[in-house]
Amino acid sequence: MAILVTIDQEIKQAMQKGNAKVVATLRLLKNALKNKEIELRAKKKELTEEDEIEVFTKEAKKRKESIEAFDKGNRGDLSLGEKEELEIISHYLPEQLSEDKIKEIIKKTKKSLGTLTIKDFGRLMSAVMKETKGKADGNKVNRLVKEALQ
Repeated sequence: MAILVTIDQEIKQAMQKGNAKVVATLRLLKNALKNKEIELRAKKKELTEEDEIEVFTKEAKKRKESIEAFDKGNRGDLSLGEKEELEIISHYLPEQLSEDKIKEIIKKTKKSLGTLTIKDFGRLMSAVMKETKGKADGNKVNRLVKEALQ
């Protein structure tokens, strides 16, 4: 709930500065959080910090996919807008893990699970994603897990 108060304050500040892009993006984030809160309330659960990070990660992923699609379609103008939104959303995400840190987590997890082959990819990937949830891009983790199993 504290994050919603923070976002409200930042919306007010952005409105005072006349920054329409920031206002629109923050309102989008606020609505996504409210929707998640309503979804959880139906299940008689409270919005947790993990849920908030999940919402921010999901919104960031949407922007990354849009940027990629716009770049492929030579629509730099639209890509630029998505990049601006991604930068604003990234402010709310936890610091992303470096490749070296992800490799350490993979190595530690692989060791704790025992001898693994490429057939155990799903098991290892699942365990590593639990460790890195919200702190690492799934595509990067996927690539590094494949490398570790080969």
